[in-house]
Amino acid sequence: MTDAIAAPEGEETPQRCGLVAIVGRPNVGKSTLLNALVGQKISITSNKAQTTRHRITGIRTQGLAQFVFVDTPGFQLKHSAALNRTLNRTVLSSLSDVDVVLFVCEAGRFGMPDAKVLALLPEGKPALLVANKLDTLTRRQDVLPWLKTMQERHAFAEYVPMSATREADVQRLLGIVEPYLPAQPWLYEEDALTDRSERFMAGEMIREKLFRLTGDELPYSCTVVIDKFEEEGNLRRIAASIVVERDAHKGMVIGDGGERLKRIGSEARQELEHLWEAKVFLELWVKVRSGWADDEAHLRSYGYE
Repeated sequence: MTDAIAAPEGEETPQRCGLVAIVGRPNVGKSTLLNALVGQKISITSNKAQTTRHRITGIRTQGLAQFVFVDTPGFQLKHSAALNRTLNRTVLSSLSDVDVVLFVCEAGRFGMPDAKVLALLPEGKPALLVANKLDTLTRRQDVLPWLKTMQERHAFAEYVPMSATREADVQRLLGIVEPYLPAQPWLYEEDALTDRSERFMAGEMIREKLFRLTGDELPYSCTVVIDKFEEEGNLRRIAASIVVERDAHKGMVIGDGGERLKRIGSEARQELEHLWEAKVFLELWVKVRSGWADDEAHLRSYGYE
């Protein structure tokens, strides 16, 4: 908690603080948006659907306002394995206790997966339409008739066409969200970026490199488990297992002569060293656990809520 002084009884605190959910179908740029809003990378990104598998909290304190952003997995409609059901529960639970919702979709596009997520938005809570990837539209003026159709789909409190890669757009979005935050003391220290541990972040960064370096070769059902995390001054010693479902998947991860696994480890280590400004010693192993993604007990043991 912060050391902020509470306002005298009967007076409204000048500080604002609130929880802001970021929701949408897979691959609309939710994690990229979260990283831009926080000002530092805390949520992993890749082109593989369902890269985000946990509720990630990112914190941005600016002026008198503290934004507590909650990045959620993309709501999954195609698969019904236990992993997907768990991720969908995470989305629904995140929506239940926030102050405002950012519904993210691609500017100019709206399909059945978007509509399914839109139907989940809770009544009585302000929802802002974030029309992301505006820079990908050939004709910017095409967004105006599209926004008109979106007004008919849901009573959004605000409509924000933007690109998460443009700092000016990110600052504009922060300014639009701020009035929706309740007037109350901050929940975290002013310099906090996330409530997730270094151990958790290590697993996420390894998983990002795994997805990026295997591309479409490796099926969706793989994960990373941190077996050891030791902190010795400015050194982090980490041992982690990449868990796959089949022996063939193990070969994909290891690569010829172990080169792909070495690259996954090297890139993850460099990213973690940059994030923590510390030295990292990282060991990676690959394990086969058949059927883990559809096994509730395995999911719980691997940290899925």
